[in-house]
Amino acid sequence: MLMPLERFADFPGMSGQPVRPDVPWRDLARLTAGQAAWELIRPLPWLLASWYLVDAGCYLAALVFSLFFFLAGLRLAHDAFHYNLSLPRRVTEFVIAATGAVMLGSMHAVQVNHLRHHAHCLRDEDVEGASGKMSAWQAIRHGPRFTFELHRHGWRFGSRRQRQWMAVELAWTAMAVGLAVGGPRWFGFHAMAMVGAHCLTSFFAVWTVHHDCVDTPFQARTLRSRWKSLVSHEMFFHVEHHLFPGVPTRRLARLAARLDAVSPDAARLRVW
Repeated sequence: MLMPLERFADFPGMSGQPVRPDVPWRDLARLTAGQAAWELIRPLPWLLASWYLVDAGCYLAALVFSLFFFLAGLRLAHDAFHYNLSLPRRVTEFVIAATGAVMLGSMHAVQVNHLRHHAHCLRDEDVEGASGKMSAWQAIRHGPRFTFELHRHGWRFGSRRQRQWMAVELAWTAMAVGLAVGGPRWFGFHAMAMVGAHCLTSFFAVWTVHHDCVDTPFQARTLRSRWKSLVSHEMFFHVEHHLFPGVPTRRLARLAARLDAVSPDAARLRVW
């Protein structure tokens, strides 16, 4: 089931990136079968806890768990976008679709925009990174339009195969949202929470890691706090991710330590 390391460079987002040759990273790129399995199930406890809390009537706590589920799902989808789960490509495509099915959106559309973000970071062609050039309030207000733009541009720039995945994912999303009306209480709550989370993605997944970075060397921010990294599912080592998109999220903290040894200035701009 594991993908040979030498095949990683065949995939979008794995070649043509500004990788620092003086920082070793290839030993971090390969996950074991157990590590890959853990990445796949990481979002589930948050999701199940949220549904349980809805049934118990604890809506505020359920909302918190739903948002942490969304972050965990975004982490999984993000690693899948770059084929960093050490799984065969076909299996990874199903992982992308499955995360979208639960998060209620087309993750293949998001993938198209994310890989374009790496290729055109913070330039006019970068639809995903546009929020990074806004104020915090503008990024929040831009949220609903941001979600629509990701899907629109994903369809426009996606390949035929990606559009086929998008069609299935969007059809499922429309059906799921329809079923949420008058359906089980936990499902309706989940659907509303996912819609809200998608609308906030422009702020917490883009603005936080790219604001005020257009004229900086790395065009991104990062973290160096263990507890802050834990709370954010290790998603905010963004300088490291842009320099080394072939390194899975679970290994970015180790990569950050190596980067600091040769380029301490890389961590100058912090997420929070």
